[in-house]
This record gives sequence, C-alpha cells and structure tokens, in this order.
Amino acid sequence: MKSIPSLLLVASSLLFLTHCGKSPQSISPSAAAARSGKPVIHVANYPLKYFAQRIAGDAAEIVFPDTGGDDPAFWQPDDKAIAAFQNADLILMNGATYSKWADKVTLPVAKLVDTSAGFKANFIEVKESTTHSHGPGGDHSHSGTAFTTWIDFNQAIAQATSARMALGRVLPDATTALDANLKKLTDELSALDARMKTVGGRMSNAPVMASHPVYQYFARRYAINHKAVLWEPETVPDDKAMEELKSIIATHPSKWMIWEGDPAKESVEKLKALGITSVVFDPCGNTPDAGDFMSAMNANVEALEKAFP
Repeated sequence: MKSIPSLLLVASSLLFLTHCGKSPQSISPSAAAARSGKPVIHVANYPLKYFAQRIAGDAAEIVFPDTGGDDPAFWQPDDKAIAAFQNADLILMNGATYSKWADKVTLPVAKLVDTSAGFKANFIEVKESTTHSHGPGGDHSHSGTAFTTWIDFNQAIAQATSARMALGRVLPDATTALDANLKKLTDELSALDARMKTVGGRMSNAPVMASHPVYQYFARRYAINHKAVLWEPETVPDDKAMEELKSIIATHPSKWMIWEGDPAKESVEKLKALGITSVVFDPCGNTPDAGDFMSAMNANVEALEKAFP
C-alpha cells in the first residue's frame, strides 16, 4: 500500500464514518445477499462499477443498473430500480451532484457512501446554464457542480480508495485481498495520471475545444486550456452551431476538438474545413461498447499522446 498516500486512506476512512454514522464494522447482509451468498453493491455509474469490481473481485455482486442508454448523470430510475438501490448491502454514489434522482428519494444512510466527498472542497462550480437534450432523458443543464470527477485520475484514486474502505464493511474477512486489489488499480490510475501530466505539458496551454462541458476536472488537473460547446457526437452541427464555434475560436484559436465519442464523419469534415482536428476522449460514465474502463482510458490518453507528440 506504500503507493497510496496514508493521508488519502485516513481521509477515506473518515469519509466513510461521516456518511455512515457508525464505526467501520461489518453490516447485516441483505435478503439478496443471503440468497446469493455475496453482498450486493449498487453503484451510480460505470466507473464506480469498474473500481468496485477490481477491488472486490468475485467476492461481491456489483450492480450498475441498465439506464437504457441514458447518461447515468441524468437517468431517471423507475420504482423497481430505486427499490433495488434501497435493498442493496452497500450503495456507492459518485457525489458532486452526479445522480440527480437521488435527491428525490430516500436511500438508507447507513449503506450510502459518497465517493467524492473527500475532495468536496475542490469541486468546480459551472455557470453555464443553457439547457439541451441528448438521448431519451429530456432537457437538462450542466450548470451547478461539475460532476465528471474521475477523469482527473488523482480524484479517481480517491474515489477507488473510498470504495475500498466501504467494501471492507461488507467483506470484513477480505482485507488482504481488498488492499492488494486496490494497490493494483491505483498503480494503473497513477500511471494514467503521469502520462496525462506529460501530455498536458506538451500542449503548453494551447487552446482546445471540447464538444461538451464535462472536462472541467480533467482540464484543471492536466493544465488544458479548453472551452466547451454543447454538441453531441452523433449530431452534425448546423449553421448556427458552426457560427457560434467560429465566434469562440476568434478569441480561442483552437486546432483541436475533443469529443466524448466518435463524431459523425460530416462533423469531422466541417471542423477540418476550419483547421480543427477531432480527437476522442470518452469519459466512460456508461458501460463502453467494447473493453472496460481501463482500456478506454488508455485509448483516450494514447489518442492525446498522438495528437500532441
């Protein structure tokens, strides 16, 4: 565990105590756990599912609900999905106002863990208030607290560590395995963090655009000079969107657009006509079509390494 700062572990321990209101001891298994023989952990998004699975291995059942293709940050669960969360042995939330639905329901405090509360003082407030829609989830705004916390890989380590401390409550006899698995995960996240710091240095504060306002923590951690529009990868920007982009790059002369997913070919061509090259950095809030969180993040970093050699 030497690669994980001791203060981070202490902070995560205190975080869990704060949110559970009791000392770190095992808790009674749910009915679902009694049936399966494993504690059942529900999570708010795919990154937390990946972290919990890497740390717990086969010792727990990690459940990330099917959002029907919606962004988990704006997903609206039905009564069945809410009941599943309520009946879980442990609930890992992203925090930073990520799960909008959670403010409207009652979740058992003793089982609830906010994995980002340890760095709450460093949250970024977003003043952008334009509403827009993508997918079946309806209109929404990105104003308020920035919530894509984990693409600052140092914050991802803090969230994984918080998850490990929480998992110790439901897997009290697995301390050695949990610690070993956490170390492997945090070593990989630390490697991504180091690579991105190098890329940020190569970028030398060059102006870049982002297709969506979800890269705030990423940009802060890696010193990326970015501005965002409200575009979707599958939607070709119309004339109005292109004029708005031109007005931005008049004072922010970007040669790059970072997309959340593979953009439409016509979008790529429209940007190329302005001298802007497209590159994908998928935040991976939802389950990827192929691979897993770590393979997606390695692909993201590699794309930026190639863009800024």
